[in-house]
Amino acid sequence: MNASLLQFSPGAFLAPAVDWLNTNLHPLFAAIGYIVESALSGIEAALLFVPWYVLIAAVVIAAYFAVSLRAAILAGLCLGFCLIVGLWTASMQTIALVTVAVLISVLIAFPLGVMCSRYKTLEAIVRPILDVMQTVPPWVYLIPAVMIFSLGRVPAIIATIVYGIPPMLRLTTLAFNQVPNEFRELGSAIGADARSVLWKIEIPLAKQTLLVGLNQCILLSLAMVVLAGLVGAGGLGAEVTRGLTRMEMGLGLRAGLAIVAVALLLDRLTRGLLDRDRGPAVIAH
Repeated sequence: MNASLLQFSPGAFLAPAVDWLNTNLHPLFAAIGYIVESALSGIEAALLFVPWYVLIAAVVIAAYFAVSLRAAILAGLCLGFCLIVGLWTASMQTIALVTVAVLISVLIAFPLGVMCSRYKTLEAIVRPILDVMQTVPPWVYLIPAVMIFSLGRVPAIIATIVYGIPPMLRLTTLAFNQVPNEFRELGSAIGADARSVLWKIEIPLAKQTLLVGLNQCILLSLAMVVLAGLVGAGGLGAEVTRGLTRMEMGLGLRAGLAIVAVALLLDRLTRGLLDRDRGPAVIAH
């Protein structure tokens, strides 16, 4: 038997599907691209409009009151490092990319996670899809995104959203599955409707796990945004790509360390919020 007859090429099916989408749904993709680009440009312009010393001071003060003194010092050091290595603009672009991607990922993953916790059939359907989404190498998502939206920041955001949804969706489902039914029944017994039970009972009890999901979504989105520098996303990923293509070790090292600084900033702030919320609950228990 000829072994070539047993070969399977997904591209033979996916490429015509992408061509069909580009032909028939171009207005929809153009509208999505415009909305994403507008949101990204607005956040990026706001971050770059504020003087660097004002922004650093605001982040440090917010971290001090929201988390702790240690987190405030770390935030100042991370942002200060991005400034002194000459990558302030690229760092703000990266933070804007992550912000937009995470916001859209949460808006998609949170309601789906709530529905999966309510309907086990839906959860059984979604689970293998999430397994595939988390198993496929992240740069593979860039290929169909670029084919549909061409090069630029929009395909980077779309690919990042696809990569950031699974952890948030999984942990949202887990968070609501862990809420004891007694609390839901108590809310219904006192006359609360389903919306009140969700916002006033379930979400406060699930907040710790939801914050863990948000933390994972942020870090995975940051990793994907950096990789998306290959398709013209800008930010620190573009600096890493530039250092690689030009064989400039200094630029690549500075950009890599700036990425670490941004990752530490985002990770410690979200983890600090999680630890702060966890402390009173442990004491009360």
